[in-house]
Amino acid sequence: MPFLHFHIVKGSRNAAEIRALLDSAHAAMLESFKVPARDRYQLVSEHDKTHMIIEDTGLDIPRTDKVVLLQVVSRPRSKEQITEFYRLLAEKLEKDCGLAPADLMVSIVQNSDEHWSFGLGRAQFLTGDL
Repeated sequence: MPFLHFHIVKGSRNAAEIRALLDSAHAAMLESFKVPARDRYQLVSEHDKTHMIIEDTGLDIPRTDKVVLLQVVSRPRSKEQITEFYRLLAEKLEKDCGLAPADLMVSIVQNSDEHWSFGLGRAQFLTGDL
């Protein structure tokens, strides 16, 4: 936890490229959010090019078919941690995956401890298991 959901254009990456994307994002999260190494929950959804419209809110940011929309669901993080995550993520994805920073959009949704169950029908943050 956090949970990372990547949205990419179908067919824009092979399996090795997707794994590199996930590994690089995980490394950025570990460094910025200081979570345990096995705290890894990631999902990739591939969409037809016609089903993804990722514009730039008037910022003139050029996008390509390699665009990644990353939704992160997490417990609250500080502004400094979030800013560091954005920076590290863009750096690592560019270095490790060749992803242009212009092709990365991230949205973080914060929630609370009671909103997480890691299985067994329990809220592990509330029961003290975590």
